[in-house]
Amino acid sequence: MVVSSRERAETVAGGTATGQPLVGGPFQLVNQDGQSVDQTLLDGRWSLVFFGFTYCPDFCPTTLTALEATRQRLGPGADTLQIVFISIDPDRDTPRALKDYLSSDGFPPGVIGLTGTPEQVADAARTYRAYYEKVGEGDSYTMNHSLTVYLMGPDGRFRSALAHDLGPERSAQLIRRVLARG
Repeated sequence: MVVSSRERAETVAGGTATGQPLVGGPFQLVNQDGQSVDQTLLDGRWSLVFFGFTYCPDFCPTTLTALEATRQRLGPGADTLQIVFISIDPDRDTPRALKDYLSSDGFPPGVIGLTGTPEQVADAARTYRAYYEKVGEGDSYTMNHSLTVYLMGPDGRFRSALAHDLGPERSAQLIRRVLARG
């Protein structure tokens, strides 16, 4: 197979020969019910994948609330869209902690919470190119993390990124455009 210099450059820069970034792929985690799951969780459904943690004081709850508002603006198209919240704090975010957090009032119903061992979480974050870092020591530490929401297609492949501050209306518009393209 002959690869052009452009294709080679795109691949080296973290993309594919089509220019699509390499985001997403295989992962092995545990859901909020304690069941092992992998990337096939994304198969057959459009997914919004977001990395965060339950002790997050602002961005994570705000983003989850905004994703629900986005889903409401999509109308009937929202039925095909699932929200997946992957914890970057496996030391505190057990399956039970995720279940309690995600069932809190104000959060979207049906959000899938995922966690795992520190290694599994690091692998998933690396696969999605999500940044996170523990800050501080003891029980009062926090986590710095990227705020991107990844729109994944029903084939489990990356379609678009949503900035955390895009807002529900603009996010819904972007999702509609991507859904129309397939």
